[in-house]
Amino acid sequence: MVRLLRISGTGLSDFFEPAFRALDLSEHSFHVLCLLVASETGSASPSELSDLIGTSRSNITRIIEDLETRGWVRRSVAPRDARRFIITVTNPGRSKVIDTVPQIAPAIQRAFSGLSAEEFALLDTLLRKLILSLDKGAQSIPLAM
Repeated sequence: MVRLLRISGTGLSDFFEPAFRALDLSEHSFHVLCLLVASETGSASPSELSDLIGTSRSNITRIIEDLETRGWVRRSVAPRDARRFIITVTNPGRSKVIDTVPQIAPAIQRAFSGLSAEEFALLDTLLRKLILSLDKGAQSIPLAM
């Protein structure tokens, strides 16, 4: 099962890479922007972003620098801890997300075209349950062999 999930994750990244490249983005950059747009404050710390998109701290630093250079995010010092940064999406960053979503929708539809609507809904439900289980430390269950 783990092998199947890993292959699926790699396959999704490989599948979407050309679509994001055509939009002058990386998958991780787009996910950072989406997370910031979706957050209540429009901001997060680099470590939160790193954890949420599943990349290393050094890679998130590179991604943030690129997004900042493009004017899509702004980096500021955290008010309560001068050692920490807060990353905030800018209006151009919000616009980039809004403009990108409809452009990658066809690729998303192609990626999941082998699933019926019911299967897609079930996959969504099961993946959410898996994520919650992993977040809770996944209690061991006996595996049928």
